[in-house]
Amino acid sequence: MKNFFVLFTVLCFTALGACAQQDKSKRPSPPANVNVETSSGVTITIDYSRPSVKGRTVGKDIAPIGEVWRTGANETTTFEISKDVTIDGKALKKGKYGLHSIPGEGTSTIIFSKDWDQWGTKYDEKADVLRVDVPTVENSEFVEQFTITVDKEGLVQLLWGNYKAYFTVK
Repeated sequence: MKNFFVLFTVLCFTALGACAQQDKSKRPSPPANVNVETSSGVTITIDYSRPSVKGRTVGKDIAPIGEVWRTGANETTTFEISKDVTIDGKALKKGKYGLHSIPGEGTSTIIFSKDWDQWGTKYDEKADVLRVDVPTVENSEFVEQFTITVDKEGLVQLLWGNYKAYFTVK
């Protein structure tokens, strides 16, 4: 009976811990979702978490220039498209992808990976489906929480700190 009570207690605490982890809205980097149907009929869905700058320097302390970054926080940021498209002129098939990036000064690399259902810091270059070099510019407004926007014309913008990187989905 004593062993049963110990086992029952352990199972209860494990279940409570698992339930607490399910509420992603309580995380320090809360989840966000972008879902837009473009004027060309492509539905773009992006699920990501929104880390904050918190006094750090983007490109140095966080999302270091020249290093692969998970493009968000927590689980891998996902990028899903409802049709075959081009990303700044390069073909990408309909589907769901992990979104990573390599921040840079003037130009950043956006990486679409077949690995999307995993923790964000796991990255394997062998899973790359497409890499696109995109402009990185100074943003006119400081953005504390990492933000991704998509407009009706398919312009995707990644905004954080004083930086903005962007690409077009057609």
